[in-house]
Amino acid sequence: MTKYLLQRILYMFITLFLIASFTFFLMKMMPGSPFTMQDKLSEAQKAILNAKYGLDDPMPVQYLKYLGSLVQGDLGISFQYDNRSVTSLIMQRIGPSAQLGFQAMFFGTIIGIFLGVIAALRQNTWVDYGSTIMAVLGKSIPSFVFAGLLQYWIGVKLGWFPVAFWSGWEFTVLPTIALAMFPIAISARFMRTEMIEVLGSDYITLARAKGASNYDIAVKHALRNALIPVVTVLGPLAVSLMTGTLVIEKIFSIPGLGEQFVRSITTNDYPVIMGTTLFFAALFIVIVLVVDILYGIIDPRIRLAGGKK
Repeated sequence: MTKYLLQRILYMFITLFLIASFTFFLMKMMPGSPFTMQDKLSEAQKAILNAKYGLDDPMPVQYLKYLGSLVQGDLGISFQYDNRSVTSLIMQRIGPSAQLGFQAMFFGTIIGIFLGVIAALRQNTWVDYGSTIMAVLGKSIPSFVFAGLLQYWIGVKLGWFPVAFWSGWEFTVLPTIALAMFPIAISARFMRTEMIEVLGSDYITLARAKGASNYDIAVKHALRNALIPVVTVLGPLAVSLMTGTLVIEKIFSIPGLGEQFVRSITTNDYPVIMGTTLFFAALFIVIVLVVDILYGIIDPRIRLAGGKK
């Protein structure tokens, strides 16, 4: 277990190095500089700013400086916000994004698993069909469409919750529901498929023959095994929720990381773009590692080092 974790941590740093390098050179391939579109600045002022931020250095020098700063945990200084570090900007904005992503992930997964289990236990009934229709709608309709519908019907027509801004828990309800529709759909679809397969297994037939109740069969025997494949999709799903907040934060005027990321792209704020990309990459890698560890917790028969039962 310890050897496995050390190997994965080493792979994490190698992956982050490759992503950081790839992102850096992609940014440098973009035409112009962050100050090219600043019409109010003279050429002399642009030259001073380029020198200040090292943009007139040869690319290998800029690359080495960038890697050196990363090693020291420094993501650079934002071009858009004077004297503001990228790290402080991310820390300032991560709160609303993390809360929104966590709420959507938690409620979406719980509701999705519940719907999937019910659909599998009531296969080919109206409950199963209703759950399937909900899963199809949640997967096929983009979250920003749900966001608009929720704002109009629940926010404006019924007046139950605010339609925008971020000043309390009630402001999180509508964006959380909009974001949770996709996790509900994915979790329900995976859970239904896995539960049906597990319920048809020989050991479930044996448990029925021994007189186990439907509750014991569903909860004690089938649910845990059916959860393993569902856990597989939770990692990428969690990161997709973080990136999915890009549009939702814009629609609901939420001051989160996604809104800042979109703004940094429109202003060519390279350090913020690269810092945020690296942050999302690190988050994704950590979540994948956590998912692998969860395999062993859900089913101790799984050996992480070998990945075999």
